[in-house]
Amino acid sequence: MRTIWLDGAEWLAVLRIGLGLWWLESWRHKDRKGWFERGTGIAWAADIAGKHRWGVVRTGFRRVVEPRPKLIAYVVVYAELALGMGLVTGFLTPVALVAGLLLNLLYLTLMIHDWAEQGQNAMMALISFVALLAMAWQTWSLDAALGLFL
Repeated sequence: MRTIWLDGAEWLAVLRIGLGLWWLESWRHKDRKGWFERGTGIAWAADIAGKHRWGVVRTGFRRVVEPRPKLIAYVVVYAELALGMGLVTGFLTPVALVAGLLLNLLYLTLMIHDWAEQGQNAMMALISFVALLAMAWQTWSLDAALGLFL
């Protein structure tokens, strides 16, 4: 593929790195003290899940998240950090892309009523899907430098 500035693989790397920066920003702006000490993030999600129009979301939240709110808070917050770092550095990129796609789909499902959240999570999921299918780890990545996922 020919473009004015970068080749196709380099543009895919830019897309991957941009998605990683998006995840890092999501991690950076979280009130971690609130999430870990006061449980604000899980309490917010519990409120949304409790009013959700789909019973499976309410039931799933009650069974998976409510019994272990502190653990889930750590998983969510540090998953965003790990996804961002993995995508920016290009380390274990396919794993990060699949995990990010799944996390965005979970967020999208939970926030189905909020158009702003739907847009952000839909875009992030789309970028993950495109980067995964296009094997965006082939350029400017630790995966390529280490010969992983050839």
